Amino acid sequence: MAKTFIVVAALAGLLAVVLGAFGAHALRSQVDASLLAAFNTGAQYQMYHALALLMVGMLAYLFPAQKLLRWSGGFFIAGMILFSGSLYALALTQIKWFGPVTPIGGTAFMMGWLLLAFAATKFKAVKI
Repeated sequence: MAKTFIVVAALAGLLAVVLGAFGAHALRSQVDASLLAAFNTGAQYQMYHALALLMVGMLAYLFPAQKLLRWSGGFFIAGMILFSGSLYALALTQIKWFGPVTPIGGTAFMMGWLLLAFAATKFKAVKI
């Protein structure tokens, strides 16, 4: 699971940079300022959580028996898809029903952080 999280984190980080550049250059003249801001928020939060997922992957490598790390990483991935994905879809399609999906993704992000905190309370010292 550790390797999977690290690979997904790297790809999510790459995609956040690509989409951020797309928003800054190609999308700027195509959508209004509020939709562009939503798109940029999606890219920003995707990058934050790609880095968080990278950290979870590294921790899962050090603490492979810690199941809460798997759940934490899963929630970070779900959050990136639901939160960032819904903001991208809203900005690109202007279909308003994508908006209510965003808080579900935000809740997934919060669960990922909460589970990471709980996992950390169970860590045992590792000799590197």
